[in-house]
Order: sequence, then C-alpha cells, then structure tokens
Amino acid sequence: MFDNDLNSGALNMEHLQNTSLNFVETICAIVSMPVEMLIRPQYGTMYFPVPVVFCCGILMLLLPAVSSAWTSLTQMVPFFHYPPPLGLFDFGALAKLYYLLSAVHGYRLWQRMEREQHSQYEGPPLPFFAILPKGQSFWFTRIVLEPCFVFLAATVLEDLFIVQPSLGAYLHCAGLALAMKNFVSYFRSWRGLRKILDIQNSAPAIVRLVENKSTPEDEATLHIASFPKNLDPQIRRAAAVHYAHSVSPEINNPEISRGE
Repeated sequence: MFDNDLNSGALNMEHLQNTSLNFVETICAIVSMPVEMLIRPQYGTMYFPVPVVFCCGILMLLLPAVSSAWTSLTQMVPFFHYPPPLGLFDFGALAKLYYLLSAVHGYRLWQRMEREQHSQYEGPPLPFFAILPKGQSFWFTRIVLEPCFVFLAATVLEDLFIVQPSLGAYLHCAGLALAMKNFVSYFRSWRGLRKILDIQNSAPAIVRLVENKSTPEDEATLHIASFPKNLDPQIRRAAAVHYAHSVSPEINNPEISRGE
C-alpha cells in the first residue's frame, strides 16, 4: 500500500513536469515554426508534429485577419488619426511565405521519406553559423545563436521599414519562442542522462546503507532519514531496495513500469 502510494506520487510529479514541458514546447514550436522553416530548411519528415503544423497553419490564417481588422477599427475612431503602419510587408506577406514554404517543404519531405536516416532531425544550421563563436556547438547554436539571429534580423528589418511593426514584434516573439523551445529540448536530453548518472553515483551509498555503514553525507545525498541502529537487516535491505526502485527510470517512465 505504502509502496503504491509512493510510486503514485512520484508518477504524478513526473507527469506534471512532463505535461508542463510539453505545453511550453508546443506553444513555442507553433509560434517559431515559420522562422524555423527558414533557418533549418533541411528538417526531417517528423520534426514538426502534426498538431504543431495544424495550429501554426491556423495561426497564419488568423494573424492577417486580426491585424487587418485592428487597422480598420483604429481608422474608424472619431477625432483620432491613426497613421497606417509603415513597412513593405505585413502579416499577409508572412502568411503567403509560410504557405509557399509549406508547399515546397511538403514536396521535399515526400521525396526524402524513404531515404532519410533520421526523421526527427532538424537538419544542419545555415552555413554562416559555423564561423560564429561557438558555432560548432549544436546546443549553443540552437539556444543562443539562431534565436539571436532571428531577433536581430527582426530589429533590422523593422528599422529599415521592410516589415511593419506588428510583424516585427511577432518575429521578436518567434525568436524568444525558438530559444525556449530549444532549451526545453536540451533540458529533456540532459535530464535523461542526469538521472542515469544519479543512479550510478547513488549505488555505493545504497550499498553502505544496506550494510549499516552509511554516513550522514550519504543519507543527505539520498534524501533519506537514518535507520535505527538495531533495525532488522532484512528490513534495512528491503528499504534500500525500495529506495533504489523508487529512483529507477521505471518510476519516471510509466510505459516501462507497465511493461509496454
């Protein structure tokens, strides 16, 4: 009973964190997808999940309509002259570019379905990133260089009146969303490796715990209370096995724990 309650609590906390990460990653992927199609033009067939593609397509339909309606509404306010937005390209131009890229990439992905090595790979970065500081680092390029490039490009295009301020603001948000999306991907990879290392590093302390030779430092590292000195060795061993099971990947992965 106690074992089931503890495992259920661990699963609930892990589920809450995974749900939060999925939500943040999905929202950021929807916002940043149009710019990512430009800076990562060789992405795999399964890099963008279907819900992200669908929601981004809806977003590209709504943004021009909302922007146009807002501009028309401000022009109707009496005794207030609202100047039209300055810039050559607006949300309508971005939507047209997005659907054009979707058609081009759709044909490209159809051609590479049977010969790609990894369908979820985002593809290599643009060549000029390699000459930038730390441009050879995959995660530094994904989390820092590419979002900074998008943010800087949006600023320059807006200052030169190439894009309208509303579109410039969206591109700034897309750069920030791209950084957050890539950071979540990095955190997922790091967390998986970190859990394996934590289990490996905890093994000697668990052995000392079973042998009743653990130190206060071992107990603090494992986040457990000290056992009574006269505790039955079998109970001590069972408690140590239970702790090892509670921190194993099976608890953090419901599919493994169900044997699927």
